[in-house]
Amino acid sequence: MPARTLPSPASPAVHGRLEALLGHLDTGRLDRQRIFVTGGTGFFGYWLLSLFDLLDRQGLDLKVCVLSREPDAFLARAPFFIRAPWLEWQQGDIKDFGAVPASDLLIHAATDTDAAAHRHPLAIMDDILLGTRHTLARAREAGVRRALYVSSGAVYGRQPAEVEHIAEDAAFACDPMHPGSAYGEAKRAAEQWCLQFGLQHGIEIPVARCFAFVGTGLPLDGHFAIGNFIRDALAGQTIQVGGDGSPLRSYLYGADLAIWLLALLLRGQHGRAYNVGADQAVSIAELAHRVRDTLAPDVQVHIACGHDDKAERNRYIPSIQRARHELALDAWTPLEQAIRLTAELAAPEPQP
Repeated sequence: MPARTLPSPASPAVHGRLEALLGHLDTGRLDRQRIFVTGGTGFFGYWLLSLFDLLDRQGLDLKVCVLSREPDAFLARAPFFIRAPWLEWQQGDIKDFGAVPASDLLIHAATDTDAAAHRHPLAIMDDILLGTRHTLARAREAGVRRALYVSSGAVYGRQPAEVEHIAEDAAFACDPMHPGSAYGEAKRAAEQWCLQFGLQHGIEIPVARCFAFVGTGLPLDGHFAIGNFIRDALAGQTIQVGGDGSPLRSYLYGADLAIWLLALLLRGQHGRAYNVGADQAVSIAELAHRVRDTLAPDVQVHIACGHDDKAERNRYIPSIQRARHELALDAWTPLEQAIRLTAELAAPEPQP
């Protein structure tokens, strides 16, 4: 299926929401900064580039260089970035790209989260572990003094049912002998690499442990439940819940995410991890009904099977008290608003 065309960031759903949240970010600290970004062409990248575009339009002098294996493919989907005067591209693979332009800051967010990629765990581990090692070495050569490593809540492993909100100092992790732990274990090891590399070379590297998100750029035909629900609602068809709907999740809007990432880059502490997400839990079944009620009240919700009350409930909900108390960050965009904004710019299915 052809990739969807991304909407212009100048829309109210993107720039408008970002501008409404700019008061939570010390934008002056980004003036005259040179920023190197990996992972700049996915969901996170779209929102970060949209925020940089807004800051450029507001008069900040910043330069951003994005590493991508296929920059032309991204720009074909996002042509509004082609002539951005603040943006340049470097083509290359995360594990072996060449020298980068002189830079002050680094956002290392490159990780393939597509379900198909996770069928190749050794490749995922290579990208995370070798990619992080190589990226930090190149960043040091380029003069980077602060970096943000974008990790994942997957480092915690399965969240115990009795733990409502998982905190950064939780003393549990992935099972290192489980085949499904490749992604989380690699992210955990890369966090340790960032810690030690920063201590040895004098680079501040806070860590962002990211959970679940919603917003423009999220695939509506992938393995993200909220994206699939929005797709079904926009098509006026029954919203399908594949399981029993009992797992608990929470969702941070893309504009909130972009503000969080830059705030962590600028003010996060070295050797300190920060959960990134929302802390308001919603079951998958409740989520399907909220999407229905927000976008298409007349459609039906179908839940594939009933819930076994004796089964342990799957939970993936962060505590965000550290980010809230130390950096004044929060989930500012309510879930219903996030759903509406995502749907507002959702591209129709491309025609064959």
